[in-house]
Amino acid sequence: MAYHKFDVVIVGAGGAGLMAAMQLPNASIAVISKVYPTRSHTGAAQGGVAAALGNQEEDHWQWHMFDTVKGGDYLVDQDAAEVLAREAIDAVYDLEHWGLPFNRTPDGKIDQRRFGGHTRNFGEGPVRRSCYAADRTGHMILQTMYQTAIKNQVRFFNEYFLTDLIISDGRCAGVVGYSIRDGEIHTFSAKAVIFATGGYGRAWSVTSNALACTGDGMAVAYRRGIPLEDMEFYQFHPTGIYRVGVLLSEAARGEGAYLLNNTGERFMQRYTPTLEELAPRDIVSRSIVSEIRAGRGIDGSDYVYLDVRHLGEAKIREKLPDITDFARTYLRIEPITEPVPIQPTAHYAMGGVPTDSNGQVVIDEHNTPLPGFYAAGEAACVSVHGANRLGTNSLVDLIVFGRRAGKHIAAQLASGELDHATLPADVEGFSRDMIKRVRSGGGESEVRIREEMRTVMMDLCGVMRTAEGLQQCAAKIAELQERYRHIHVNDPSDTFNTELMEVLELGNLLDCSEATVAGALAREESRGGHFREDFPTRDDTRFLSHTLAYRADDGGVKELKYKPVVITEFQPKERKY
Repeated sequence: MAYHKFDVVIVGAGGAGLMAAMQLPNASIAVISKVYPTRSHTGAAQGGVAAALGNQEEDHWQWHMFDTVKGGDYLVDQDAAEVLAREAIDAVYDLEHWGLPFNRTPDGKIDQRRFGGHTRNFGEGPVRRSCYAADRTGHMILQTMYQTAIKNQVRFFNEYFLTDLIISDGRCAGVVGYSIRDGEIHTFSAKAVIFATGGYGRAWSVTSNALACTGDGMAVAYRRGIPLEDMEFYQFHPTGIYRVGVLLSEAARGEGAYLLNNTGERFMQRYTPTLEELAPRDIVSRSIVSEIRAGRGIDGSDYVYLDVRHLGEAKIREKLPDITDFARTYLRIEPITEPVPIQPTAHYAMGGVPTDSNGQVVIDEHNTPLPGFYAAGEAACVSVHGANRLGTNSLVDLIVFGRRAGKHIAAQLASGELDHATLPADVEGFSRDMIKRVRSGGGESEVRIREEMRTVMMDLCGVMRTAEGLQQCAAKIAELQERYRHIHVNDPSDTFNTELMEVLELGNLLDCSEATVAGALAREESRGGHFREDFPTRDDTRFLSHTLAYRADDGGVKELKYKPVVITEFQPKERKY
C-alpha cells in the first residue's frame, strides 16, 4: 500500500485549491490533481473577476451583493453573498500583490469593464466591476497562483485520480486515489481535506467545459452519504461557439458586442431593454432559444450571431484576442469582418457539495458540518450563486471561498482542533473493488453510454425543461446506470490507462446527472438556470429553498430534502431588467 500523511490534502489544482494552499504556510500540504496544475479548468475563464474596487466609476460591495442575490433569482444565501462581495476586494488585491498582470488604467490602477448583471445603485444601470487581464483572466490567475505555490514549496501529486473519500469516527480522515502513471492505489491521510475538483459540464453534448470536468469530487462525496445541493440549477452560457461549445466570453458583450437574429435585429432589446446584451446569462440563453424557436435563427437554423465588427480592429485585438482567435480556429471566421455563429453551451454548476461560508462541508438541512472536510469552487455550493451565477462571480467564488477555507483550516490546526483520525481497515478496498469491477465487466461500451447520456441531458435537461422530458431523461439515466454496471475496459495495462480513467469519469457523470434530473423534476417552478415550460413562473411559496439530493446505497436518488434560503437584506422580488 502506498501511504502518505499530510496536515492538509487538497484535491484539485485550480484556483480554489491553490488559493486555499496559499493560506497554509505552516502546514504540510499535498495538492492532488488528475491533470498538470496549469491545465486546470480555471485557465479557461476569460472575462474577469468581479470586485467593487471603483477604479473606473463609483461602486460599492453592497451593490455587488445585491446583483449577486438578484441574479441568482433570490435562491442565494445572502450571508454568503455578503462575504463574497466584501472579501472580493482584498482577494483581488492579493492576486495583484502576487504579480497577476491585470490590465491597467492610465493612472496604473486595475482596469475594470462591464459584465452581464452587474449594476450601479441596486439595478439602475451597468457598472464597470470586472477586473481583467485581456480575455484570459483565469489563465493568468492559474499561472500566478501555481508559481506562488511552487515558491511556497507546496507538494503536488500530478496525474492522480480521486476514487474515494475516507470517513472515520464521524470525521474526514483523507482520500484514496490511483496514480494514472502506473495504476498504483495511494492512500492520503490528512487532518483536513479540501475538494476543489470543479464541475461536470461533460454530462451535456454541447459544453464549454474541458474533458476533465466530470464531477469527480461531487460524485465521490455523494457515494459516501453526503448530499448534493441544488444540482438542478445548471447554467447555460449564451455564447458558445456553434456546435463546438467552446466559450466566447461575456467580455465581448461587456466591450459592446451585439447579438443579432436572422433579420439583423438586436433582439435583446425586446427581452431586457435596460441591460440588453448584458442581462444575466439565464435570460440571454432563453432569449436565444426563443428566437430560434420563433424561426429567427440564422437562415432558420439553431444559432444566432455574436457581432463585434463595429468595435473596430484595434479594440478587438487589444481587448478580445483569445475570443476572436477561437472563432478563427474553430469556425474559420474572421470576427473583425464577419459575425460569429453562437448557441447556448453547458457552462457552470450552481449546485454541488454543500458548505458553509468557511468552506466546511455540511451533511444535512440543519447545516451540520462534517469535521475535517471542506470544499470550494465549482465543486461546492455555498450557496452564493443561487439559481444563476453572474458572470465573473466564478473566479470571485474561487478566490474568496478558497481563501476562507484555507484560513479556517489554518486556525483549526493552530488551535489543535484538527488531527489525524484512525484509518478504517482495508481503506483501499472500495477503490480496488471498483477498478476491478469495471475491468472485468461485460460488453457495454463506454463511448456509447457516454454519448447517449450527453444527448439525453442536452435534449431533455437543458435550457428548457418539461415534466415529460425530465421523466424520460430520468428513465434513460437509470437505464445507462444499469448498463454501466456491465461496462468493459479493453486496455489491460496499468501505465497511463486513459480508458480506465474515462470509464471511472463516466460513472461520476452518471451520478451527477441523476441528482440533477431528480431535482429538476421535483422543482415545479422556473428560477434562474432551471426553466420549466410547464411551470414557467417562480414559486416562492413552495420552492424558496435549497434541494438536497441523497444517494441510495445501491444507486439512484434515495430522497430529496430541502433547507431554507438565508435572507438578510433583500426580500425576493420579481427580476426585471
